[in-house]
Amino acid sequence: MSPTTRPINLNHSGPLELDWMLRFLGERGVEGIELLNETSYKRSIPLAHGDAVVSISLGPEGPVADATVEDPRDAAEAETRVLRMLDLNTDVLAVGAALASDAKMRPLIKRRPGLRIPGTADPAELAIRAVIGQQVSVVGARTLAGRLVAAYGRPLGIHDPDLTHTFPRPADLADASLAEIGMPGARKNAIRTLSAALADGTVVLDPATDRDELREKLIALPGIGPWTADYVAMRGLDDPDVFLASDLGVRKALEKMGLPSKPAEAMRVSERWRPWRSYAVQYLWSSLG
Repeated sequence: MSPTTRPINLNHSGPLELDWMLRFLGERGVEGIELLNETSYKRSIPLAHGDAVVSISLGPEGPVADATVEDPRDAAEAETRVLRMLDLNTDVLAVGAALASDAKMRPLIKRRPGLRIPGTADPAELAIRAVIGQQVSVVGARTLAGRLVAAYGRPLGIHDPDLTHTFPRPADLADASLAEIGMPGARKNAIRTLSAALADGTVVLDPATDRDELREKLIALPGIGPWTADYVAMRGLDDPDVFLASDLGVRKALEKMGLPSKPAEAMRVSERWRPWRSYAVQYLWSSLG
């Protein structure tokens, strides 16, 4: 069966800051599974019946996207993954209006009126990469994740000139030595334990999952703290009301705005941005340039 390519309908309401979104995703892009160039972002996704490569770009008349699927039965799911990754089902005008009622947030909304939450093509992948990225820079996390893909990723089932693999499945990592990755032993153990929990269904990353229960399950795993659990909820489960009070970028942005930045104080400040605190985080991050 030959791969087939189909366009993806990127219908959305309100503005779409696709340039910022793609830059966010691309800056975290992992060699072998993701690529960002001047005008487009693409990545591989393992799906139920085969692999897919999705591409998103800024065309002359607006954003365009397509999916190349190994098996046509996965075409609809590939489209769903892209829509979630770009957060296109959110009414960002309503979000922006709510956040702009705060005088401190208003200039950020005015500058970038259509910020959305950069989602993920695969919540399990996001969770594992969040653990990899603990206590290292974005560049460092990319390097470590690239080593993981090279060592344990599966060869991409579709020929692509730029992409070679799909991200390792949780079952591939549950008992892996991870010796090639160059991480502390505690973090390797955290990745293995999380991967095992994802593989056997102890942890289910689905937007329909009870968020409080899931957070407790994640934090109960060794090496996973509140920041990681909340980051997964925000980017992996489409939770609109997560605030990363301990995040270094969030704290720097709050300081820049003249707001309290210590985590406990920052969390109190964030109450005025409910129920859209995940979007407030995007605006805070974007304010850093």
